[in-house]
Amino acid sequence: MLRTHTLGELTEAHVGKTVTLAGWVHARRDHGGVIFIDLRDRYGVTQITFDPQKDESAHQAADRIRSEWVIEVTGEVVARPADMVNDKIATGAVEVEVSQITVHSEAKVLPFEINDAKSDAANEQLRLKYRYLDLRKAQAQEMIMEKSRFIQMIRTYMVGEGFVEVQTPILTASSPEGARDMLVPSRLYPGNFYALPQAPQQFKQLLMVGGFDKYFQIAPCFRDEDPRRDRHYGEFYQLDMEMSFVEQADVFAVMEPLMRELTSAFSDKKMDDGPFVQIPWRESMTKYGTDKPDLRYEMHITPVTEIVKDSGFGVFTNVAKDGGVIHAMRVEGGASFSRKDIDELTEVAKQAGAKGLAYIIVKDSELQSPIVKFLGEDVAKEIVTAVGAEVGDVIFFGAGSWREVCDALGPVRNACGERLGRKDISVAKWAWIVDFPMFDYSEIEEGKIDFSHNPFTMPQGGMDALETMEPLDILGNQYDLVLNGLEISSGAIRNHRPDIMYKAFEIAGYTKEHVDEKFGHMIEAFSYGAPPHGGNAPGIDRLFMELTDCNSIRDIYAFPKDGNGRDVMMNAPSPVYDKKQLDDLHIKTIK
Repeated sequence: MLRTHTLGELTEAHVGKTVTLAGWVHARRDHGGVIFIDLRDRYGVTQITFDPQKDESAHQAADRIRSEWVIEVTGEVVARPADMVNDKIATGAVEVEVSQITVHSEAKVLPFEINDAKSDAANEQLRLKYRYLDLRKAQAQEMIMEKSRFIQMIRTYMVGEGFVEVQTPILTASSPEGARDMLVPSRLYPGNFYALPQAPQQFKQLLMVGGFDKYFQIAPCFRDEDPRRDRHYGEFYQLDMEMSFVEQADVFAVMEPLMRELTSAFSDKKMDDGPFVQIPWRESMTKYGTDKPDLRYEMHITPVTEIVKDSGFGVFTNVAKDGGVIHAMRVEGGASFSRKDIDELTEVAKQAGAKGLAYIIVKDSELQSPIVKFLGEDVAKEIVTAVGAEVGDVIFFGAGSWREVCDALGPVRNACGERLGRKDISVAKWAWIVDFPMFDYSEIEEGKIDFSHNPFTMPQGGMDALETMEPLDILGNQYDLVLNGLEISSGAIRNHRPDIMYKAFEIAGYTKEHVDEKFGHMIEAFSYGAPPHGGNAPGIDRLFMELTDCNSIRDIYAFPKDGNGRDVMMNAPSPVYDKKQLDDLHIKTIK
């Protein structure tokens, strides 16, 4: 080793010893002949000194040293004078008087300073282009090391629960996980493509068939989805797990203690005692307008169709006559909203598909709203009572089909929570969303029934449900894990029977031939004896982001993509200029 100690290690116990240190020059100060340098590595900072009275050659060498040079020094550890002790760093009681110095590497003038405050203020694109410099910040290094500890705790827990870690293929076949695949052209098989896995879904189910009853993996997943605050472009990691001979409650019993441990170890957030709350999907959609509700604040949505269906307000009565619904949401303290706030919330509702956003403001002596005169005072007061509104509240309304109303009021609820400061970062509210519908109308082909979630989910009621119930009434053994309004995980008890799988795909409009073409290997595997099995896959990056209160998921990656999905440091994606490289893959590009 080129050093005897790290730069966060020396204390008064080392005084009098000769040590060798190595690192980056963090700061340099010349105080009337004596040169002081703060030397830095990922363990900390140590002050080193060059006194011309004690070693002229070392002092002359230090005179030309500048920020971020990489140097190695040898010298004696001495105690700092009492009035120069730095209590802010672990090594602040000592310094090293240097007698020998070696410059390993010089540094050009930096594009930004390696200083936490100044570097954070630097342009993000510049920081990402020089990410290796940005990573020298103590804050960035601590984040990466904390994430390492986070993943280590997950591994330790899963192994302790008897799970076996298995690495599944990265080059595989396209799978219907709901996002665009990342495709890799094959040189050996012209015109054919591998797909990078959106998730190891099929492989982990095949491991269950292979007899590995408890599997897990810190799995890389690849999806061609647009980036956002809680979704990194192209790639992310999840705790992929699967178990055999289990029901839904067994999966919950494994995951909940782990989530509690991680929450306690990596945040100061308060949690409720007891098992995580379980909310049926339809109840969640009706009550919160979303299947990933933020439970840190009470802001419930209440059906009021029966109250208003015969009122004098034509908008509501016409919707009710057409089979639609009217829902009302009480916003506690919402009377403080300005006209501008309400206009902006109305725009949120419109962007979610609503035609507008009716409201009633509950004042001391009256109800203020353009719609009260149409509803009538009695109906308006009945609504106030039904939703539990009090003076100082506002009530927002949604009218339309049940799904349209849910989808509109959910974003309004979220925006109100933001504006009123109800999203308490000191709280962790966990919930399971259960009883998802097995089928829904296709978003692509109008009127067509398709899977609402994972097609490999076992329907509740099995074959009997598929044969006797209306498709949209069938529930799946599907569940999501939600934390503070973020979907952390999706999972299910899987369909392990070929006959039930064929029938489920038939309802979704797929022929037996199509199923055999796309999933014949799964059908074939299940025909040799498959255990009942299920699991889930919490997103490690998203969970870590939420527990550590990061502003963006990009902050927790060593080398993140930017907000447009580009790697500005490596200049990727980029054109392939070598025609032979494309010819080998039998590819031509079209501008």
